[in-house]
Amino acid sequence: MNKQISEIDKILDENNNDNIVLYDENNKKTEFEQVAVIPMGEDNIYVILKPVDKMPGVEDDEALVFHLETIDDDDCLVICDDDKIVNDVFNEYYKLLQEEGIEVGEEYLNEVKDEEK
Repeated sequence: MNKQISEIDKILDENNNDNIVLYDENNKKTEFEQVAVIPMGEDNIYVILKPVDKMPGVEDDEALVFHLETIDDDDCLVICDDDKIVNDVFNEYYKLLQEEGIEVGEEYLNEVKDEEK
């Protein structure tokens, strides 16, 4: 018997990189590619997801940052619209890529250096 795996469980499983499907408040379905899970501090987990299909207001090369929150005893992904947090999450992502030996474009490295000043 196959057990249904929640989208949150897929994201938190480091061996699972399948696309996930999220529903907005209007029950509109959107499929996302998993990019990264970024822990920030002790209790904050952020997730970088890239829409698979064109999404209004999101360029083809852009990804979105979501915060993992518990709402009414359910784990939920809530889109992060705080520019400082979004920048901090991406800066941490770029640092992790560098630590793994993955080359990060110079324009991104400059953003990280500027944030550290």
